[in-house]
Amino acid sequence: MIFLQLHSGLIKGKRKAQQQLFEQYGKAMYAVCRRYLKAPEEAEEAMMNGFLQVFTHIERASIPSKGALIAWMRRIMVNECLQKIRKAHSFLIMVEEPAAILEKQPIEPEFKLGAKELFLLIEQLPAGYRTIFNLYVIEGYTHKEIGELCSISEGASKSQLSKARKKLAYLITQQNNYYGMGKAR
Repeated sequence: MIFLQLHSGLIKGKRKAQQQLFEQYGKAMYAVCRRYLKAPEEAEEAMMNGFLQVFTHIERASIPSKGALIAWMRRIMVNECLQKIRKAHSFLIMVEEPAAILEKQPIEPEFKLGAKELFLLIEQLPAGYRTIFNLYVIEGYTHKEIGELCSISEGASKSQLSKARKKLAYLITQQNNYYGMGKAR
């Protein structure tokens, strides 16, 4: 189905169009949810709720193109994840890392990290760090937008991102050393 037919079918509530949208974008939207939620079943639930929102509200959304549809769906998925996180966690996770961890030297430049390995390390971040990191680095939100989404100050968003980056750098360094690729310090 071309975009206009798909969009028209979605607005009319046609099951075939809904199924096609889900088949075409389900994996990508699940991946968005997994970046925010550690448990696969939570991510799946958020994705399913997100698609329900998409199907319910498609007629009210102004979606002129395929790209706009994808962006709108991503935003819905992120909002579903944020709702789940709000229920379970505070966005301000004040994990006090030992100074030695946060002040580690930069990662060795020859160390290469694949997307899968990076995802697994991001998943290890505390919920608040992980959420702010994903919103800023992956989704491209500004600190002001993150503050509004998460009901925190812009400064708190910046602080959480800084701590997330330092913690992630530490985790990468640890992985680097684990695989014998780093130099002993």
